Amino acid sequence: MSAVALILAAGEGTRMRSDLPKVAHRVLGVPMVRLVTESAEKAGCEVFVITGHKADAVESLLPGLIFVRQECQLGTAHAVLCAKDALAGVEGSLVVLSGDTPLISPETIRSMIDLRENSSAAVMVLTAEVDDPSGYGRIVRAEDGSMLGIVEHKDATAEQLAIREVNTGTYCFDARALFEHLDRVDSGNAQGEFYLTDMVSLFHEEGLGVVSAKVEDAQELLGVNTRVQLAEATAWLQARVNERHMLAGVTMIDPSTVWIGPEVRIGRDVVIEPMTTILGSTVIEDGCHIGPSSRIEDSEIGAAAKVDSSVVLSARIGQGATVGPFSYLRPGTVLMDGAKAGAFVEIKNSEVGPDSKVPHLSYIGDATIGRDVNVGAGSITCNYDGERKSRTVIEDGAFVGSDTMLIAPVRIGRDAVTAASSAISSDVPDGALGIERSEQRQVPDWASRRQSRRNGPNDTKE
Repeated sequence: MSAVALILAAGEGTRMRSDLPKVAHRVLGVPMVRLVTESAEKAGCEVFVITGHKADAVESLLPGLIFVRQECQLGTAHAVLCAKDALAGVEGSLVVLSGDTPLISPETIRSMIDLRENSSAAVMVLTAEVDDPSGYGRIVRAEDGSMLGIVEHKDATAEQLAIREVNTGTYCFDARALFEHLDRVDSGNAQGEFYLTDMVSLFHEEGLGVVSAKVEDAQELLGVNTRVQLAEATAWLQARVNERHMLAGVTMIDPSTVWIGPEVRIGRDVVIEPMTTILGSTVIEDGCHIGPSSRIEDSEIGAAAKVDSSVVLSARIGQGATVGPFSYLRPGTVLMDGAKAGAFVEIKNSEVGPDSKVPHLSYIGDATIGRDVNVGAGSITCNYDGERKSRTVIEDGAFVGSDTMLIAPVRIGRDAVTAASSAISSDVPDGALGIERSEQRQVPDWASRRQSRRNGPNDTKE
């Protein structure tokens, strides 16, 4: 049978104390609602998302999905009811997930679907055993262990509050049974809302199947309602992601200080030093050495490359290339195989050819640098004239002397040289020396004359 997932992401999340919608807050660089939708997709579900508070902001994070608006947030059952028309004709399993449970795995979602379909139950409820059940709905069972219903915390009796098995807010329904009975839910409770949890007792009373399963690790279904819980979710996912990479052949000197996004791919025999963050769609190939204190996002790092204490954003680094310490590679940067961006170097929207070097204290913007080029310390490309950006081209084998200003648009020819401290505004032909300096002159006795001016005519020394 096919399965559909409905993600509830309409709430404001007032306890986050934030202008952002709660589900837009990030866990390891990914909005938490996107982590939920991606898990549902990996479990084989077609995904619909219920939005409400700041709906446009939430929907912009989830391109390509189908959205249903809940203009007034009147409870979880009301949210699902808002999707009735959008889901008309859906047969089989309907998984209902919360957009603020970013740690749920595709395997857990798939197991819920399989359990409900194999039992032909009207609903499957995922539960958890927790030490502190405060705030959670309690699972109420009969003497034989069957589930009678779910009681929300604010509606629970003193006896029910002692129950440690709680509702995770994660369900798998028979879609047809759900929508045939959903309009029977009322708002006669402490919150004055329409609870989706009421479907459990309703199905039980009707003699329709109700099944449940406990998640092995309760943290997988951690709901994020505060910044504290956001940090807890991040730490849990950090540990899970890091463990996966280490078991696959990655060395982390101190895993507790390494943050890796869930979509990052890392090869074997990579060493990651402390205080390093690797996020987005980054790919790191075999044998690289990354860190310490580096940040890499949405970049490709070739085999055996080294990134030391640097920031790399939407860049591509070739095999055996070296970066840092304290380099800043901005979007559009390409370091070819064996190239070097050294200490305190900033590069953006530029290609540095194979085995070329920008060793230290330079800015390279909007440039194409060929093979075996050396850019001396303190050199920059002057790519912006206040109105437009222009390109610099440095051809194979050129040598750029220290403190050279390359005023774009300009081309430095093959095997050409620029003299140190030159401001080059015209093309330098192949094999030529480009030099631009004013004539040096000496002023004799300058030091003593300056001292005399400082002392003044009436100044005496004892």
